[in-house]
Amino acid sequence: MPLSTRDAQVVLADLIGELSAALDAENFDPTIAERAGATFVGMRLSNPKVLARSANVFAGLDRKVQSLIPDGVSNRSAALFGSFGHGYAAALRSSILADQHALHHAMSVARRQTQDALRLSDTRFRAVFEHAAVAIAIADTDGVLIDVNPALSTIFATRAEKLRGTKLSDHLHPDDRGRFDEVCAELVATGEGTVRVETRFPRKGKNDGWALFAITLIKGVDGHDDYVLASGEDVTDRRALQAELYDQARRDPLTGLPNRLLLREALDTAISSAAPTDRIGLCFLDLDGFKTINDRYGHGAGDRLLAAVASRLGKQAAENGYIVARLGGDEFIALIPVPAEPATVLAAAQGMIAALDEPFEVEDHKTTVSVSIGVLVPSVAGADPDKLLDSADAALYRAKADGGGVLFIHDPGNP
Repeated sequence: MPLSTRDAQVVLADLIGELSAALDAENFDPTIAERAGATFVGMRLSNPKVLARSANVFAGLDRKVQSLIPDGVSNRSAALFGSFGHGYAAALRSSILADQHALHHAMSVARRQTQDALRLSDTRFRAVFEHAAVAIAIADTDGVLIDVNPALSTIFATRAEKLRGTKLSDHLHPDDRGRFDEVCAELVATGEGTVRVETRFPRKGKNDGWALFAITLIKGVDGHDDYVLASGEDVTDRRALQAELYDQARRDPLTGLPNRLLLREALDTAISSAAPTDRIGLCFLDLDGFKTINDRYGHGAGDRLLAAVASRLGKQAAENGYIVARLGGDEFIALIPVPAEPATVLAAAQGMIAALDEPFEVEDHKTTVSVSIGVLVPSVAGADPDKLLDSADAALYRAKADGGGVLFIHDPGNP
């Protein structure tokens, strides 16, 4: 039953309280936000605009506690929003599957009661079949469509009479047809059960869509042949939302650069796929004198300067095939992928310094920005990602201690 406006406000206030407390907790646990995401689905708050507003709430919570927590922790809001999205998407998927299961159950009950509830002459089935919001297809055991309802015609933007006599897989993305047919053939060979398949389908003038189908083998009664019942849902918007939430959880909200989570995933990938002699490059950057900018012009001006610095660093990284992430505060780190050599990594570091040579405009004043960079070119196969980042941090410390500029520290464990 839908909540009243007053009850909904109470629930939402409690959730905001939990998330605010989680941001400031000593032992940070982002999974707390999963319950909030699931609660939104339970309250029928599934309009995409709700998520955009939720992102603003998370950003507001981040600003609320920013002055209370050390640099580098402000990315907690991104982690919480990622967990919120995970809980939201999981609950939404469960809701869709539950609706499909309820439909299959209702059809099964009707079939048992009437001995042939799927016979096209059955009035009660036709009412469900024609007016169901879920797409429904009836096919023979070879996959040829016997009948389809209007909802399936809508998904494929094809009239029912043109769908009948074709195979359902004929209307899917060419790269997905073989797998779909194999799944259906295995179901028929097994002789019972239900399988679920998420697959692409082409859309005229648009990017490919996605549909989730539940496919069930129905045993014939009274001498009738077995047939296949497929119910489906267009999940294109849900997948797009999941992709957006995935990206938001891995992006720094201020600068748009990758955050620590995405950097860590890139490191894990590099380590897991590395050959014994492969190396990567790590360049740990810190702006010199950034605190002075904040003190003189205020944190708003400091944020705008950080965004401008990030824009130049991000452009430099994109042009040269590496990634640069913001770790928090005025600290950035660049990951130069395999194969990396000391000379190429040092060249990348010098390129980043050059990218920041041009003055920045801060509150109608021109100001220059210098950086200290710690450079590391370690062997990566079997490496510990945390130790790699710690070593890069130590290299940065040495660079700042030496007065700034670029410092290359050779890993003594490398030949």
